[in-house]
Amino acid sequence: MDDYTTVAQVGEIPAGEGITVSVQGRQIAILRDGDSYFALDDACPHMGASLGAGYVQDGAVYCPWHAWRFSVCDGTWLDSPKSKIKCGHYEVRIQGTDIQIRIPPREPAPPAEGSQT
Repeated sequence: MDDYTTVAQVGEIPAGEGITVSVQGRQIAILRDGDSYFALDDACPHMGASLGAGYVQDGAVYCPWHAWRFSVCDGTWLDSPKSKIKCGHYEVRIQGTDIQIRIPPREPAPPAEGSQT
């Protein structure tokens, strides 16, 4: 089963910029650093700004509201890497001229306490 979704075309996103796409009900920032593409959850964990509207430089996306920096590779908050604050990140691949991302299935919610399973 091919679980990748095409979200943009190579060259469509200018270097150092990003876009926001909706995939499976999630808002995802597609970011370009040089000739490489990355995918993170779009909402900055600080105050919810769109990371797709931020700028990308030297492996980091900068939040457009308060300049918090996140690694485009794994979503780590670069201003405090030991912090547990992190953005979700997704696998990206290039197929021909398609930029594709893989969204893993959501974890099922645990049963409510006291429910019969």
